Amino acid sequence: MCMARVTALPEVVPSLRNISTGRTTSEHILSKSHYRLLRCARHLSGRPGGAMNVFDRTMKRQQKKWAASLQDSDKYDYLRAEAGLRVADRVYDVARTFPLALDVGCGKSYIAEHLSKDVVERFFLTDICNKSLRQQRPSEMPTHCVLADEEFLPFKENTFDLVVSSLSLHWINDLPGALRQIQHVLKPDGVFIGAMVGGETLYELRCSLQLAEQEREGGFAPHISPYTAVTDLGNLLGQAGFNMLTVDIDEIQVNYPGMLEVMNDLKGMGESNCAWNRKPILHRDTLLAAAAIYKEMYGNEDGTVPATFEVLHMIGWKPHESQAKPAQRGSANVSFADLSKIGKTPPDQKS
Repeated sequence: MCMARVTALPEVVPSLRNISTGRTTSEHILSKSHYRLLRCARHLSGRPGGAMNVFDRTMKRQQKKWAASLQDSDKYDYLRAEAGLRVADRVYDVARTFPLALDVGCGKSYIAEHLSKDVVERFFLTDICNKSLRQQRPSEMPTHCVLADEEFLPFKENTFDLVVSSLSLHWINDLPGALRQIQHVLKPDGVFIGAMVGGETLYELRCSLQLAEQEREGGFAPHISPYTAVTDLGNLLGQAGFNMLTVDIDEIQVNYPGMLEVMNDLKGMGESNCAWNRKPILHRDTLLAAAAIYKEMYGNEDGTVPATFEVLHMIGWKPHESQAKPAQRGSANVSFADLSKIGKTPPDQKS
């Protein structure tokens, strides 16, 4: 799908359903009673002595807080709103009502605004940024805000019928551990429906910065954070204990006036790089050279430049005895060799 930048947003991200502004909202700050659950979450995260520590989570919290404090912060919500709409559509594909649901890294509740109370009866929203929680969008169902880190979910085992997440998990240090925690808080036969940006996201910006920095400074540093490859996502879900997996890719391309506008919007989204090995300074001449390379290599005929966001969608179910199971090995009564004979007339019946 190709989206115009901001001005065409109302046409690209329509409201599919009538959304009521009435809701009951209560904000819960973690108290001492949550500490035991947090210790359990840290155990499930499985991070050996903090070995997996790619991202500065404190920096990411500050970036999201700064972005949410902007007076025109809604101007930068177009990508998250589109991704939240697509996750909500996948929730509607599951023909059931979920009494209790959880949104991990909800931001301004970009998923809840598209869901009806006939699908989700109660919704818990979690995020590391309290300013985002206070700016949640209206929804039909009762919502409850919980200030919590996506890496350490403060909920008991077998609590939720549905867990969703949109464009948040790519900043998790221990993604396998986070998926195990999500599987842990799901009830048996509960479903996780999520979306995260994938490995080919912002390849235009990545290549332009690398070429410019190599030319001007004789080497390059990572300016775009590392993303998960789609080939690894299914394995991660399986290792976390999910079954009946579905993984697919959406590509969203947004057109901007230039590279500097791309970087400005990423900052406004709270999506600036927060990797520990990020380079703190980008020299002006390198930045201008990268902008020229970006336009020369990827520019459109109308003078704009595209930015590609690869969105990985995932669905996984917590095992339950009622779910369909594969037949035992050796139980087949038809040979694969016989499949090629289907539809063919036996030799003895030919005239």
